[in-house]
Amino acid sequence: MSENEPVESGPPDAGPAEVAPSPRGASDGDPSRSAASRDGDAERVHVQDRGQPILEVRDLVVRYDQQVVLNGISFDVHEGEVLTIIGGSGSGKSTVLKCILGVVTPVSGSVRLLGVDMVNGSVADRDDVYKRIGMVYQSGALFGSMTVWENVALPLQQHTSLDGKIIDIAVRMKLGLVRLSGFEDRLPSQLSGGQVKRVAFARAIAMDPEVLFCDEPSAGLDPRIGRGIDDLINNLNRAFNMAVVVVTHEMESVKEIADHVIMLAPMPGGARVVFSGSYEELECCADEAVQEFVSRAPLQEPRSEATEVLKQLVGED
Repeated sequence: MSENEPVESGPPDAGPAEVAPSPRGASDGDPSRSAASRDGDAERVHVQDRGQPILEVRDLVVRYDQQVVLNGISFDVHEGEVLTIIGGSGSGKSTVLKCILGVVTPVSGSVRLLGVDMVNGSVADRDDVYKRIGMVYQSGALFGSMTVWENVALPLQQHTSLDGKIIDIAVRMKLGLVRLSGFEDRLPSQLSGGQVKRVAFARAIAMDPEVLFCDEPSAGLDPRIGRGIDDLINNLNRAFNMAVVVVTHEMESVKEIADHVIMLAPMPGGARVVFSGSYEELECCADEAVQEFVSRAPLQEPRSEATEVLKQLVGED
């Protein structure tokens, strides 16, 4: 905890409340899902065939000025699936997310989210999609002048005609799901980093989204609190059968939450998908780029002068 971070009262960051599975969840005996043990006492449900994808990305090409940053990216996400997008810094992970959400327009390729063309679809159609998805930003992106209750209530106030009493009940329920009951009147500046992330999750699920997008949800958190965020993602996925797309470079998180993993790697002519499969398959993949990433192999410094300066600083000849 930093010297400027407030001392917490109430529930700790780690260990979000268990959420009872919904009738559509992992315990319904759905033959399209098979359970596999992750750590001996917890089960991850692997989605194998859920019918028509709710997210389809095809041959995505993105260019910034004259530089191609993504080249031919394709993948699907199905209902109830947790997809993690991994890759080194600068590999285009966040750019893929921006394309899916319609923030960045690709040079070519297509994105269909919940049946809507997010590249060429109408503004009205895309606005409808935005009401059916949730987004957790890396920084949390809470409004600093608004209380926790006001931050979580905002989507419901802006996009529904619900009575104020119903909104209040919904907000308190969502905060209960992320173990922040009693924090309604706090400002973001009075929260720890883990608490800010959990408020961001509560706001993202305020309208019961069909798809939840998370950009580096564990970034900047210590391992124990980061594990709590992983558990929260698993609980939400199982309880509501929502698809979850997570951009991350935290391999422990990938191990805990992923049904499917894709890895992006920079290539001449733009980043490409170099791996697509399960976490177990990722560990066994023989691709050099994948192995270097998974094993945390050090980057090779292309600038020889930097190496020479480093040697001088440490006293090597």
